[in-house]
Amino acid sequence: MAEGTALDDVKSRRISEAILTAREIYHRYKTKKGGEIEVIHNISLDIRYGEFLGIVGSSGSGKTTLLKILAGLIKPTSGVVYYKNKPLDGPTPAISLVFQNPALFPWLTVLDNVMLALKSFDRLSKEEMIERCRSYLDMVGLSGFELAYPNELSGGMKQRAVLARALVTNPDILLMDEPFSNVDPLTAVSLRREVDLMRLSETIPPSSVVLVSHNVEEIVELSDRVIVLTSRPARIAAELDIPLPRPRDKRSPEFYDFVDKIFTLMS
Repeated sequence: MAEGTALDDVKSRRISEAILTAREIYHRYKTKKGGEIEVIHNISLDIRYGEFLGIVGSSGSGKTTLLKILAGLIKPTSGVVYYKNKPLDGPTPAISLVFQNPALFPWLTVLDNVMLALKSFDRLSKEEMIERCRSYLDMVGLSGFELAYPNELSGGMKQRAVLARALVTNPDILLMDEPFSNVDPLTAVSLRREVDLMRLSETIPPSSVVLVSHNVEEIVELSDRVIVLTSRPARIAAELDIPLPRPRDKRSPEFYDFVDKIFTLMS
């Protein structure tokens, strides 16, 4: 508990401004019949330096679309995303995204899959790239599996490899789209605990982490702050801080007070 409190004190001093800002984001998809479906309606938010932000909403509420907009993968119908006070015009190595399904090339080894993230890093030699990738694979518990292929890995191991690939570029922001939803419950618990412990020990490099999920307990366990979205089209229904000490005690009444509060806001 003391360690978590100390980290909270450090972060409270560091969180002085937003590293990523979205302003008046609207997004609509065109239908095959020529109509439009609005999925995001007037969302403005700040991602603060050094924080773990949770975004929670029901399935189909537009969470993934919002995350892709924040990553620069989708241009919103209207509105602007700013990274370090400059408009975000497209993807950047400074923002990494972990998808719900582990996207690994089956013909490449685990090491080669992770190295793909460094292909634009001309300043690194191949030996430096390999060493860096091995270091991050060790961090996520995959030391010894560098030469394995994806079909030789369990679902949890694949997600660890994807996490290593997202972290190896030392991004400023790590965006995670329900990264624990496609693994078994025990593996999900283990992965969440490891992500939390990496942040407690400050071995995880990003300044900020954004987790999108419909799992409310998961959001409360990991987040410093939570944004609750409405059903489609997504609007911000509420925003609340989670000032619980880390690591979080999921059996505490205070923990479930926040869980109940978020469920109420979602309903």
